[in-house]
Amino acid sequence: MAQLLILSALPGSEVLPALSLLPHKVRYIPAEPAGIVNAPAADLIFLDARQDLNNMKSLAKILQTTGLSAPLILVLTEGGLAAVNEEWGATDVILFNAGPAEVDARIRLALARNKPKSLSALVETSGIVIDEVTYSAKVHGVPLDLTYKEFELLKFLTQHPGRVFSRDQLLSEVWGYDYFGGTRTVDVHIRRLRFKLGELEPLIGTVRNRGYSFNPNKDEVESESVSY
Repeated sequence: MAQLLILSALPGSEVLPALSLLPHKVRYIPAEPAGIVNAPAADLIFLDARQDLNNMKSLAKILQTTGLSAPLILVLTEGGLAAVNEEWGATDVILFNAGPAEVDARIRLALARNKPKSLSALVETSGIVIDEVTYSAKVHGVPLDLTYKEFELLKFLTQHPGRVFSRDQLLSEVWGYDYFGGTRTVDVHIRRLRFKLGELEPLIGTVRNRGYSFNPNKDEVESESVSY
């Protein structure tokens, strides 16, 4: 089962009716720049381009500039196919009236193409080694004493280098939708995580009025803590 995100400018519209017959988890957000900023993480994104192709093309370009790592599939009418080119940055296209078998096949293929070639449980970046099997992490070979949530937070950020996540997004993705605590718990865990990273603290940057990001090039990260 995949986590699917659908961007649509038509509230209440069933963009791909066949999805209701498949077991994937689907979330809808408005197809507008403001919605993209706080978009939840997803395995795959569908962009509803059945109408207003010019605006949807602009939105697809914005998605590319945000460091989109999930495959992007355009949902089109047959007449809209002629307007699609490489500038959209899409992985695939699909007609809105496609059947469930076709939709599921395109989802599987897009996710398979997006998988990293190495399926190792070890993630290494900027002096940090994360072992997803043992739930442990090291900095330059020295083990970090992390709580479970600190580990999950570090793992999530390193899996999305360069992308900025708001407190609400991190709370949703790391703590889960059923967590009822305040978003300030994210700040607390970020602060503790930075302290434990020591000299690598600048890898976790703060972007004013937006949130936090992991930048593998620490020289380009604004390391000071900024309230937003």
